[in-house]
Amino acid sequence: MPNAEKVKLVAQIKQEIQAADAVWVVDYRGLSVRQSEDLRRRIRTQNAAYKIYKNTFTILALGELGLPDMKAVLEGPSAFVFVSGDPVDSAKVLKTFAREHTVLKLKGGLLDGKPLSAEQVTQIADLPTREELLARLLATMAGPLVGLVRVLNGNQEKLARALQAIADTKAN
Repeated sequence: MPNAEKVKLVAQIKQEIQAADAVWVVDYRGLSVRQSEDLRRRIRTQNAAYKIYKNTFTILALGELGLPDMKAVLEGPSAFVFVSGDPVDSAKVLKTFAREHTVLKLKGGLLDGKPLSAEQVTQIADLPTREELLARLLATMAGPLVGLVRVLNGNQEKLARALQAIADTKAN
């Protein structure tokens, strides 16, 4: 019979999963306390939370939510990054941190209720951020307008030069 504390913990994990836009799973073995705190700080700046739960409780929470089985990803020690907002930003932080500290390993994740492999999380980290995509879109939309303005200004500029040349020749 499960005790009340374990039931409460599973309920908390369920709540975290439901509230998250994405959940990344990492193997944190070998990280020092200082490195773990650094990772938590970096993750917090991306509207995400770094937490460590027992895999068995997480598997129970996933089952109760009707989400896919992630037992393969949840082998060994696992830490979870619960993302609120753009999942690309937090995946970039994890990828960068894993490059700097080779002991951290990406194990996989959960995005839109679908399990992801470590390679898929890395691919998400390689995507441009929302701001970068918006900037590209804006530049694409503004390009034709800038060209039109240059063309319209070009005729006026040519007219002004021609009038100046006429004025210069009459002055001589």
